[in-house]
Amino acid sequence: MTIKKMIAERLGEGIAALGVPGAPTAEELASMLEYPPDDSMGDLALPCFKLSRTLRRAPVQIATALADCLAGLSCVGKAEAVNGYLNISVSHQYLTDSVLSGILDAGARYGASDVGCGKTVVLDYSSPNVAKPFHIGHLGTTVIGHSLKKLHEFAGYKCVGINYLGDWGTQFGKLIVAYKKWGDRQQIEEGGIDKLVELYVRINNAISGNEEKGIPADPALGDAARAEFRKLELGDEENLALWRWFIDISLAEYQKTYKQLGIEFDSYKGESFYTDKMPAQVQKLRDMGLLKIDDGASIVDLEPYNMPPCLILKRDGSTLYPTRDIAAAVYRKETYDFDKAIYVTSAGQSLHFAQWFKVVELMGYQWHDQLVHVPYGTVSINGAKLATRTGNVVLLKDLFKAAIDEVAGIMEEKNPDLENKQEVAEAVGVGAIVFYYLSNSRIKDINFVMEDALNFDGNTGPYAQYTYARTCAVLRRAGDMEEIPLQITENDEAALLKVLARFPEKVNAAIADYEPSVITRYILDVAAAFNRFYHNCQILNAEDATVRATRVALTRAVNVVLGNAFPLICLKTMEKI
Repeated sequence: MTIKKMIAERLGEGIAALGVPGAPTAEELASMLEYPPDDSMGDLALPCFKLSRTLRRAPVQIATALADCLAGLSCVGKAEAVNGYLNISVSHQYLTDSVLSGILDAGARYGASDVGCGKTVVLDYSSPNVAKPFHIGHLGTTVIGHSLKKLHEFAGYKCVGINYLGDWGTQFGKLIVAYKKWGDRQQIEEGGIDKLVELYVRINNAISGNEEKGIPADPALGDAARAEFRKLELGDEENLALWRWFIDISLAEYQKTYKQLGIEFDSYKGESFYTDKMPAQVQKLRDMGLLKIDDGASIVDLEPYNMPPCLILKRDGSTLYPTRDIAAAVYRKETYDFDKAIYVTSAGQSLHFAQWFKVVELMGYQWHDQLVHVPYGTVSINGAKLATRTGNVVLLKDLFKAAIDEVAGIMEEKNPDLENKQEVAEAVGVGAIVFYYLSNSRIKDINFVMEDALNFDGNTGPYAQYTYARTCAVLRRAGDMEEIPLQITENDEAALLKVLARFPEKVNAAIADYEPSVITRYILDVAAAFNRFYHNCQILNAEDATVRATRVALTRAVNVVLGNAFPLICLKTMEKI
């Protein structure tokens, strides 16, 4: 149980004793407890004016009464009423006996819970379009999605990570035309997805024209592409073979990126898998009278819900994204019986998800409220817009390589004798990019700046990883310590432990808000608190054996917390940097 929860429960008992109807619960009180901006105000504060109307008492009266009810609670060192606030200081003895020992005893399970035990979460994320490269725009869905998966697993949920590949659609007609017209199998086998992208850009330029390059528009190629895709839909063997080959080429490339990120998926079922599952859902909509014809297209009218109509079938009878998403959701519910299905996509798709979620509800599926859209903002480099059709992309593999090379250069200069330099450079370089991205609230738009991401002295991934490596260095030098009673004596020690005590609370908050940045920012708080402690307190050179043992134990606790937190945001732990 967290310190905040312990205090909230005791406060709840004190308020209940007043016998006032409608008094706040312990959970509500926990949410009211604040972390004061100044240490002189204690470690936690309850603004009692928030309770004044309910309890029909003045804030000062409430604060005084509640201070008395906290007397004797082991985690509270001091509780005092100050101007209508209840200021609470955590006991140093409790920090030593319960928090520090609790972290060391729990080890890899510190911060974890079983709140999700027996529940299943399906997460749909990454989901690149086949035959298109991973660019920086794909980073958000991939790392946010994986972070949410790791967070839910840490809380005891059974998680199913789904890579819903964009492996169907008219773009394959274009690619087939381009390959038959200009393609070379050997070149594509050797060049991989880059060669497929060249063909895709070339066919789009040829269809639409490109004034700058002097390429005239050729609409006939667009007709040919639609014809080739129709052949693919009808099972043409040659086109099916090409389509499968394009997927294999693409997946081989994607797997390299996933390996660098340490990401694995449980399913790669893409859009094509659901083509034979859509008719049943369309018929259900028709049978329920939900489907209406509008200018030849089949729609579900969502005007009563202040949304545009949801387009289910085009005029020619072909399906669209909502149709596929509904069919996929039904299949996943039947297959995994999820308690929650999370979709991580850009904020630009928010209306799309709101529409088909509403359609699922109108279809009578009782699990409609288990569908969750987690949107995120855009990302750019120096404001550059990204578009695969025109070839204007910043490839993720190029970004990773640039970061890895930069880190390798720094390490060669600062630590030339480091073992496994390439492995460390990759972990730090890739980690820097991911950490930079996840440091921001997911809904915010991000302009990526490489120099900022790779700064070892700033609020960055390299700084966090270096801090972890520093704890490892201290622990290596400390060796096996004699077991003696521990005791916190300095404010920097207590301040560090108070930060470490918040980890379970931060994990819960990150899950509740679908917000990995809660963990990223917390890691920076831990790093800052540890580095202050490291610079201000002698650890291995402390003269007193109890002080030395306590500080080594504190360092080990930081090592545990960072070691548990890093995987939650796709960051690798490196013992030496």
